[in-house]
Amino acid sequence: MFKDLFQKKKYATVPSVSQAPAASERPKREIPEGLMNRCPKCGNIQFSKEWEKNLKVCSTCGHHSRLNALERIAMTLDDGRFFETDADLTSEDPLEFPGYKAKLEQQKASSGLKDAVVTGEGELGGIKVVVGVMSFDFFSGSMGSVVGEKVTRAIELAAAKKLPLLLFSTSGGARMQESILSLMQMAKTSAALAKFQEEGGLFISVFTDPTLGGVSASFASLGDYILAEPGAIVGFAGRIVIEQTIRQKLPDNFQTAEFNLKHGQLDKVVHRKDMKAFLINLLEMHVAGGASDGQ
Repeated sequence: MFKDLFQKKKYATVPSVSQAPAASERPKREIPEGLMNRCPKCGNIQFSKEWEKNLKVCSTCGHHSRLNALERIAMTLDDGRFFETDADLTSEDPLEFPGYKAKLEQQKASSGLKDAVVTGEGELGGIKVVVGVMSFDFFSGSMGSVVGEKVTRAIELAAAKKLPLLLFSTSGGARMQESILSLMQMAKTSAALAKFQEEGGLFISVFTDPTLGGVSASFASLGDYILAEPGAIVGFAGRIVIEQTIRQKLPDNFQTAEFNLKHGQLDKVVHRKDMKAFLINLLEMHVAGGASDGQ
């Protein structure tokens, strides 16, 4: 009995700092992919479900992350119901630009879209509208022949049915792989809009981040009302190009929606959570009494 009491006990040893496994060797606690989201502007981390519930707007700094065309349609139109038009139009390679065909296929696969704009009809606050939504995740929202054609057809559809026209823009500019055929779309869409507005059509244009180049220099800037989401970059040439050209440092907020509003280029900057209600109010002002209800 006493012998057992004084027997040497075996104890677990704690490794010294030098013996402890390196941080790189320790098992890592992995966060399931897609569970969390980090704001690209302020770095705030939040649950992806909360971020999506907040319409992909950062709850800390208010940064508006980009939406693809289908997400925008779902959160804008009544019940997300949308009747797409010209869905069969896809870009070709008219100039046989090296690698263009392969890039088109890659863009279709990665974005799930056939080109950088989706057009069609839906209702907003019970009011019938023709809608066009650009998507930056297809070739950076660049405007080629198909984008110009689909926007023009949407304008003509709104004119034929006497419906308001609503376009959400985002673009890096003209699609260089289509050269002059791309640049021609600026004139084509602008001419269609001029005719539409002469006939009393209502066009509401919404800039989202970013809207640059040929899109900002044509149809996107010709709205009866021109709105933008907070922080959206809107301009023609990019900031770096301008600074290198004029050899001057530009203001930190240069080309933001707020900068453009201050300088008279926009009518209003509207937060994403308020956008649908604001658009409905605009439509109700103009279609009161059924003046433009497509009947």
